[in-house]
Order: sequence, then C-alpha cells, then structure tokens
Amino acid sequence: MGEPEQQAATAAMSDRPQALTPDQAFDALYAFCAPALARQTYLLTGRRELAREAVERAFQLAWQRWPEVAQDRDPAGWVRAVAYDCALSPWHRFRPRYRSPEPPPADPADRELLHALLTLPPSYRRTLVLYDGVGLDLPETAAETEASTPAAANRLTHAREVVAARVPELADPAELHRRLLVLASAERLSAARPPTVRTGCERRNVFWTRAAIAFTVTIIGATTLTLRTAPTRYEAPVAPAQAVQGVPPPIGSGPLSRDEQALRAKLRRAETSGPERLAPEPK
Repeated sequence: MGEPEQQAATAAMSDRPQALTPDQAFDALYAFCAPALARQTYLLTGRRELAREAVERAFQLAWQRWPEVAQDRDPAGWVRAVAYDCALSPWHRFRPRYRSPEPPPADPADRELLHALLTLPPSYRRTLVLYDGVGLDLPETAAETEASTPAAANRLTHAREVVAARVPELADPAELHRRLLVLASAERLSAARPPTVRTGCERRNVFWTRAAIAFTVTIIGATTLTLRTAPTRYEAPVAPAQAVQGVPPPIGSGPLSRDEQALRAKLRRAETSGPERLAPEPK
C-alpha cells in the first residue's frame, strides 16, 4: 500500500466514531435523563427530596447492572421505570423525614394541579404522567405500568376525569400536557453529578460485600463453636421430681415398758469405755 492509500485509511479511521467507555456511556445517559426524570418523579410524589433520591437510586442500580442496561433497547425507559418504582414505594410512609408535608408550589394553579394529581391512586397517577406528561403512547404506557392496554386506557380516562373535575380548564388533553410540563419545569431540582452517583453505587456494593462476608464468617464461627462444645453421646434427661404417695405418717414413741426402763438405767450406769463394750459377757 502506497503512502496516499495509507493516509486515506488513517483519515477514514479517524473519522470513524470511537466507542464510549462504560463510564462515558453512563455519564451521557445520566446527563440526558436525570434532570427531566427528577421533575417527572416530582409529579408522582409531590416531594422534591424524594424525587432526587429516587432518581439517584435508579441510576445507582443502572450502574450496578450496566452491562444489562447498556444492551437494553431503551436504557432511559429502564431507568425511568426503576425511578418510578422507588418513588412510589409504600415504605416511604414509615420514614420520619417523609411524614410531614413539603412546601407546595408558589403558583396557585400549580398547587391546584399537584393536589389533584396526588389524590389519584399511584397506578392512575403513573399512567397519567407517562401518557400526558412524558408523551408515551398507550401500548408503551401499558407495558411500563405492567398492565394491559385496555386497563391502561381505563386508568388514563379515570385520571383525566378526576383532574378535570378539580381543575375544569384541564379537560383538554393538550392543555393538561402543557400544564404538566409547566409544573415540572417550575421546580428546579438539582441532581448529583454522574461521578458521585457511580462512586456511591460502588461504595454501596463494597459495604454489602463486606457485610455478607462478615455474616458468613459469623455463621461459620458459630457452627464451629457448636461442634466443639456439643456432647458426643446421648445423655438422657433427668426425670422431674415427683411426690411420693402412700407413705404413712410418722408415729411418736409410746411410754417405755418396765424392762426397757431397766435396760436404759443399766446403760446409763455402765462405763463409756472398757472391756464390757469390746467383749460382752455371756448370759
């Protein structure tokens, strides 16, 4: 190959897009999805800190399973589904920090719309946000909410009716879509930087790995101690004590007879030591 051909091949290789490293691919996905996803999650929960926490947790799980997420046909949808699941978990009600309400939006119209959303059941609220907020079609919404298409359509219809009953000007789906975008954009939810999310995931993995190792060592130590201290033969248990029945009551001694009195007097007069006791006299 001559010099012109080599230069042409080098130029072609330089023009070819380079493959991203896992860190770069994850950071690109995070930068593209995290800000909008945090605002969408706020529509589901009405809580700013919970929305940020759910999005961060979703991306931590995505980084933990990055080979699976990277090959998914819709990585953004994978992360969105996990974030919504984390945000709508019923266990948050038992956390002290989420028992008190957060300050509502400043705009009265936004407060009214958010209140109408929070009165919906979680599954209806999620369907409405995905369809009218995110812009998914009905089959995609049904798939992400793990429901059939007719069930998703019924949830969407019911959710729209409830919102329209509380806010009549939102009976038009186009106006509802616009107001959802306005409400989500009004909240400035700052997301953590991608390296922070990846580092937090790695620290969490190290923590749980060490905890699993410590638990395994504890089980092995307890098992070894039990084997060394356990008896090597069967020992029958001691029977419990039982009261003895049928024993006659003790009877006090009666008065001595004449012969017994004479024998007692003789014994008292006898010496306490001597041959009489070692060799009794024959009768």
